[in-house]
Amino acid sequence: MEIEKPKLFLELKDFLIVSTILILLILIRLWFFHNEYQEFVSKPFYYTKATVTHAHYKTKYNKRYQILKLHSEDGLDFFTTTDRTDSFVGSSLRLITYPDSRITFAGYMGHFYLKSEILSISKPYTDTIFSIQESITKQHEHRWMKSLYSAIYLATPLDKDIRTQISSLGVSHLIALSGFHLGILWWLLYTLLYLLYRPLQQRWFPYRYSLIDIGIVTISLLGYYIWLVGYPPSLLRSYAMLVVGWIVILLGIELVSFEFLSIVSLTLILAFPHLLFSLGFILSIMGVFYIFLLLRYTQSLSSLYIKFLIIPFGIYLLMTPFVHLFFGMTTPLQLLSPLLSLLFTLFYPISILLHILGLGDILDSSLIWLLNISTVAQENLLPWQWGGVYTLLSIGAIWSLRLFVLTLLFSMIYLGYTYV
Repeated sequence: MEIEKPKLFLELKDFLIVSTILILLILIRLWFFHNEYQEFVSKPFYYTKATVTHAHYKTKYNKRYQILKLHSEDGLDFFTTTDRTDSFVGSSLRLITYPDSRITFAGYMGHFYLKSEILSISKPYTDTIFSIQESITKQHEHRWMKSLYSAIYLATPLDKDIRTQISSLGVSHLIALSGFHLGILWWLLYTLLYLLYRPLQQRWFPYRYSLIDIGIVTISLLGYYIWLVGYPPSLLRSYAMLVVGWIVILLGIELVSFEFLSIVSLTLILAFPHLLFSLGFILSIMGVFYIFLLLRYTQSLSSLYIKFLIIPFGIYLLMTPFVHLFFGMTTPLQLLSPLLSLLFTLFYPISILLHILGLGDILDSSLIWLLNISTVAQENLLPWQWGGVYTLLSIGAIWSLRLFVLTLLFSMIYLGYTYV
């Protein structure tokens, strides 16, 4: 008979007390940020230094210019434009910017457009991230492949045209670094380290606990990787859950719980309030929520069946209405998303190995063929009132099997309405 693991909170009131404290602290932090925002937009001009993380050309009214995405030394992320044709990516710019009252608080906490003039340009950094990116892009001739692999390894923005093709396949979640990628990297690193550690442990220190030793090294390496790619919101959330989850496993506490998800999410927002305005962060939280919901009602099934059938297809089904609150592009090819997600679990580690060996272009022709499949796209957004109903059903499904069945029926009907 399996012993039930203790819960993170013994009583509901303990969870409510901790949650309330965290929410109050978040509101206080947001109040301070709002004061900073008001001060910022009231300035006629503002000097800053910023690093260009992405640049692409755009033409409007027969005028060609660059759109630059920058991260400033003050921690702001913003866009600006320039007529200059310099290669800016990786460069450090000194700018004079002109804040505008049209900048919203949500934009200030996320990404916003800011008029600016470039005063000086420093040479691109030659640090690790740009060396790795150069090593990756040199292995590919097609610009789509350069952009694709930089995105899935280093969280760089995708080129506009390939982003459209990826959206038509319904695999944007496979490109934007998230917990899916982190889970694969954890398994890969932990397995490799275990194969090295196990013989040494058996011979020299059998009293050591491999989950602790290998876990510390794996978490440290993944932490360095997340710092290297600039703390993407969904990846940051996943890393925090990974660290806390690892600690919870060591303590023998129940891991798959909605209380655990709620507390980690609130703690992350408290530490990084800008996450509250990140759609990627919200979608990643909902993804984990629906994984936990599926696991709650499929515990009697074999683990292999859950991992390779229920989870990918169930997540696709349950996330479809929620995703269509924000993204309306709909194509028949998106029905392949669960299958492509399964294949990605093999593709991702294999592609990493190929790039380490300098053979990263081996799969390029197949990927280009896949991305070039033509399809008819339609715009189908789920109305917000129905999105509210679906969200309430999903939350209620935590405690009610009937509401879980209704949630599934809602998602099935919407999927049929959208694609059939």
